[in-house]
Amino acid sequence: MADAKDSKKGGKGWIGALALVTLVAVGTGGGLGVYLLGSVEKSVDLKKREEADKAVKVLNYTGELSLRSVGSVVANLAEPTDSWVRIESSVVFKTGTLPNPDVTLAEIRADALAYLRTLSMAQIEGASGLQHLREDLNERVAIRTKGAVRELIVESLVVQ
Repeated sequence: MADAKDSKKGGKGWIGALALVTLVAVGTGGGLGVYLLGSVEKSVDLKKREEADKAVKVLNYTGELSLRSVGSVVANLAEPTDSWVRIESSVVFKTGTLPNPDVTLAEIRADALAYLRTLSMAQIEGASGLQHLREDLNERVAIRTKGAVRELIVESLVVQ
């Protein structure tokens, strides 16, 4: 009879311990879920802010200079005709010297497209080819803007 009572008390003890462990696990899992949800929301908000800042992409250098993205220009090369080039660039200019920067940037994109279509693969190969491309584009931009744009910065260049 004593053994039957001990086994009933032991069974109730195990059930109680199992219930306690289950409650702790549920509480821990719920707390971890709430924590992870909050951290994911923070990282998504941070990503959205970074993308919004990147989309504007207007930075002041020394209070007088501004940097504006020209955007990407995709063109096929003159030689070989099945080769394509994509260039992303920005321009540095004195703040206020361009009356309508968006129109000027569109004109710069059009000039870059026209110029890239005249190039051959051999002309842009290597470090010296990139330097010549950069110098030629800077010269075209200076002529287009009558010297208002100080520099065209080539951010990326991809040739296929």
